[in-house]
Amino acid sequence: MILAAQEPSIITESIENLQKVDENYIQEYLEKLVPDLLNFGIQLLLAVFLYLVGKRVISFLRKFLRRSLERRNIDIGVRQFLDSVSKYCLYFVLWLTILTLFGITTASVIALLGSAGLTLGLALQGSLANFAGGVLILLLGPFHVGDYIVSGETGHEGTVKEISTFYTRIQTADNQTVMIPNGKLADGAIVNVTGQQTRRVDILVGIAYSADLKKAKQLLSALAEQETRKLADQPVNIFVSELADSSVVLGCRFWVRSEDYWQTKWDTLEAIKLTFDENGIEIPFPQVDVHIKQQEKI
Repeated sequence: MILAAQEPSIITESIENLQKVDENYIQEYLEKLVPDLLNFGIQLLLAVFLYLVGKRVISFLRKFLRRSLERRNIDIGVRQFLDSVSKYCLYFVLWLTILTLFGITTASVIALLGSAGLTLGLALQGSLANFAGGVLILLLGPFHVGDYIVSGETGHEGTVKEISTFYTRIQTADNQTVMIPNGKLADGAIVNVTGQQTRRVDILVGIAYSADLKKAKQLLSALAEQETRKLADQPVNIFVSELADSSVVLGCRFWVRSEDYWQTKWDTLEAIKLTFDENGIEIPFPQVDVHIKQQEKI
């Protein structure tokens, strides 16, 4: 009976001891947690403050770099490329500095990047190729900002607006923006349409075999000489280019400034058609003669 009476008291004491232990553990945990949370909050505020200040410093340094390059008359494409590279590098340094606030050392980050270098290299090989392509474009200078180019690799064409770290931005004739990877531009053929200050207008037009050849050549020569946008110091060539199946193909060549090329060519083609019509010079076109043969009824 005595043992039976003592058992409840022993259980009660055990429960009370457990409660005391739990209360002490929770109290110690909270006492340790509060400073940790406070330190983390301070670190977080410092990180936000450092990011905002660093962002302004980066903006100031980029402006300083751009102005320095402008004063030295550096090509605008080189300025855009260096500005893009400096942006990535400065932000990388800023994030490394912010990570040090949370106990992550720079050596640890560099070691991590070094150990993951092969994986990152394989994952970013396209981006690295585009970066290398951008460097080649700036070193070799196949085109510059403002040039009209045709990419043989992608088939896109337009005016170059920006050469950035990984992409070249062009604007097409119908006002579309196309981003072409630098790697594709560096590896493929590039036609720089406006790379030179002058261009030759080449026009081929066919006349009928029955037309007056000499008169047609005189009319073409007169039209070319009357063109006010033609460069006076360059010759005009009028010649027979080909004796085709159904026409005599005449050629007309003269030189203009690059910015006048398309409008001059369009205007000249229209003037040739109107002049030939007025002077009875036939411009043949493909025709099909259909002969219907009727069978006699028996």
